[in-house]
Amino acid sequence: MSPAEPSPISQSIPTALTRLLGIRYPIVGAPMFLVTTPRLVAAVSEAGGLGAVPSLNYRKGEDLRAALREVRGLTSAPYAVNLIVNRSNPYREEHARICLEEGVPVYVTSLGSPESLISDAHRNGAKVLCDVVDLGYALKVQDLGADGVVAVGAGAGGHAGRTIPTVLVPYLKSRVAIPVLAAGGIADGRGMLAMMALGADGVYVGTRFIASEEAEVGEGYKKAVLASGPEDILYTARPTGTHANFIRTPYLDKLGTELTWWERALYRSPATKRWAKTLRMLTISRAMRGSAQGGGKAWKDIWSAGQSVGLIEEIKPAGAIVRDMIAEYESALRELPRPVP
Repeated sequence: MSPAEPSPISQSIPTALTRLLGIRYPIVGAPMFLVTTPRLVAAVSEAGGLGAVPSLNYRKGEDLRAALREVRGLTSAPYAVNLIVNRSNPYREEHARICLEEGVPVYVTSLGSPESLISDAHRNGAKVLCDVVDLGYALKVQDLGADGVVAVGAGAGGHAGRTIPTVLVPYLKSRVAIPVLAAGGIADGRGMLAMMALGADGVYVGTRFIASEEAEVGEGYKKAVLASGPEDILYTARPTGTHANFIRTPYLDKLGTELTWWERALYRSPATKRWAKTLRMLTISRAMRGSAQGGGKAWKDIWSAGQSVGLIEEIKPAGAIVRDMIAEYESALRELPRPVP
């Protein structure tokens, strides 16, 4: 090999996460509502990472079951399913039952208590990772038996926390005994190396895979990812009722960033909070479905994405994205300044 030729990427990068899940590289393709398809999941897993199916993509149980079987038909590698375990999700019990019946090997839980799912998954021999945005919840899910946590920091696409990943990751890592994945602003191997240097056992990458060939979303969504910078990401609670990151559009500017006084009143009352959250989730799901698939109206576009849009310049196959991340990670590692003897 000549000096000008790049070194081949490693066959694996062992970490606590790769050992836990039986994968080659510590990269999880974040499950993105309406973006992550079975083809995308399988492509990430086949490339050595872990693809994850967002169960909310499917309203009917038989459609979710078909999607899981499609993934298994495309890859024999491990994969995951994301379940929203909050009681405002009307599909949570049916989706959990189907996943258990289909032998899903890894679960990622969001927005609620994962207690019953952790118990059921462990009886099935599966592993459970839980999204967390703070230490209190990380300790809670650890006590419930979670196998790892996803530290969702500021700048992550979708529902994200307020603490920047460079603080959240080492903060959690020093206080919990289970693997910690870093989420938020990671789109290339340099970001991966930075998070690993801070103690992360793996990275959780979403927005980068919107600009993948396997993401079956409208061209408008992909073009918005390529054209946007971090300053174009809006952190707002208006669309979903919970703060999340979206690409700024004229519709979101008009909608505003905060809940109205009557929405806040509904959320304060235990008698109306669950009803209000369920109604909002169903309403926003319909609106985002039209926007993501390119069948909505331009003046009502709602596109979820994180601040890493500023690092994304082209659409690639998902497997190439994973391989490029590993090559960039290893190149950045070699190029780090060395102590002077």
